[in-house]
Amino acid sequence: MQDLFAGYRPIPGYDEMFDGERPRPAYEALHRALAGLDADAYVELQDAADLETLNNGITFTVYADDAGTERTFPFSLIPRIVEAAEWRRIETGLRQRIGALNLFLQDVYTEHRCVKDGVIPPDLVLGHAAFVREAVDVVPPLGCYVHVAGCDLVRCDDGEFRLLEDNLRTPSGVSYVIENRRTMRSAVPQFFPRAGVASVDEYGDRLLESLLACRPSGVHAADCRVVVLTPGPFNSAYFEHIFLAREMGIELVEGRDLVVSDKRLYLRSTAGLERVDVVYRRVDDDYLDPGVFRSDSMLGVPGLVDAYRAGNVAIANALGTGVADDKMVFRYVPDLIRYYTGEEPVLDNVPTFLANRADDLEYILDNAADLVVKPKDGSGGYGVFIGPQADAAQLDRQRRKLRESPAQWIAQPLQQFSTLPAFGASGFEPRRCDLRVFVVTGERPWPLPGGLTRVAPNSGSYIVNSSQGGGSKDTWVLRDPPPEPA
Repeated sequence: MQDLFAGYRPIPGYDEMFDGERPRPAYEALHRALAGLDADAYVELQDAADLETLNNGITFTVYADDAGTERTFPFSLIPRIVEAAEWRRIETGLRQRIGALNLFLQDVYTEHRCVKDGVIPPDLVLGHAAFVREAVDVVPPLGCYVHVAGCDLVRCDDGEFRLLEDNLRTPSGVSYVIENRRTMRSAVPQFFPRAGVASVDEYGDRLLESLLACRPSGVHAADCRVVVLTPGPFNSAYFEHIFLAREMGIELVEGRDLVVSDKRLYLRSTAGLERVDVVYRRVDDDYLDPGVFRSDSMLGVPGLVDAYRAGNVAIANALGTGVADDKMVFRYVPDLIRYYTGEEPVLDNVPTFLANRADDLEYILDNAADLVVKPKDGSGGYGVFIGPQADAAQLDRQRRKLRESPAQWIAQPLQQFSTLPAFGASGFEPRRCDLRVFVVTGERPWPLPGGLTRVAPNSGSYIVNSSQGGGSKDTWVLRDPPPEPA
């Protein structure tokens, strides 16, 4: 063990595996499993896992890379471990959060009570770019708008998990959660604790169950046909689209495979037209129906929105969910939880400042050197400005951008979020990591135990996105130990 971690030096923040020089209780069994390995033996195990990742085609796409877009997803054998009691709090908090966001979306597209009562500014709801007028007064089955959510959490330096972002449109990454677990089981079964780890294998069944539960009225579950709608093989998450269709045992289709007739959706097949009742779409609103949104879209289905409004097809996630995963709306989610549930949020947000609010803008300009400034509509880690890593000229440029277009920016205090060991050129080093937990909702929200732990590419980085070179780890939720004999 000394050889493996001899050069390991913690950096600011909470170290998931070590408390000082000692492993934390959740990691003690893993620590013992690693004790007999030297660096060469560990690298051999990692190489075997990397080969399995390659052979299984676990890839993602980087659109901005001129050298070639398709890459295997870097994977690290040291898992994140979450104790059972800690997971129960995360699970409870995310159920509460997704439940409130579904109520918020129903309110957004019906009564607007949250605006009338001053809980959230109207420009963030009725004036939102993602507000879909065609979704007004259409309440989907079970009132479920967010069938699949990806909630990003970070453990801050006080040891508490906080929400960093909600992804409620077409969140991706769950296929890596399941494949990471299968790789670990194959490559290093000896690492797993005796008491066991909560399974992630039921995700496909749970997702299909939730989609069937949200089928149109009058359709029997046994007769309900569900499809996965993909933009096609050039999409960055195409591997995942194939994977999920296979896990659920349903068809993967493109827009050209579907047709609407008499406000009903059909799949073109060799036997003729076959009715489709539920679409798990991985296509954004703007491309979903060229007759309603972008007329140049070749990815969607003409007439799909009419079929949806008529109640003849369910779409997951529902039209217009982008209102609720906006980075500015994020600030108000704790207030929305209180408003719709009457409860205090179980999980806190990372504090968030909105540059289009005069007081917040003044604060951001004065404290830019201590803040992370993000484009409101950004994703993948692109365009993120990290004040503590910027020089004076970079700070001045960012302040100019904020003054010129304040509505495009939000800011958050730099979080010294937690680290995990990852193997680099000189041995193990701490890398910052976040946790994307996937929540499936049908009758009620169900968080997949664990989630996708994303890891920064080096110890100096705060960006964990795969498009920026980040990797991933398996996430273990420990089972409760058996009770002591009476």
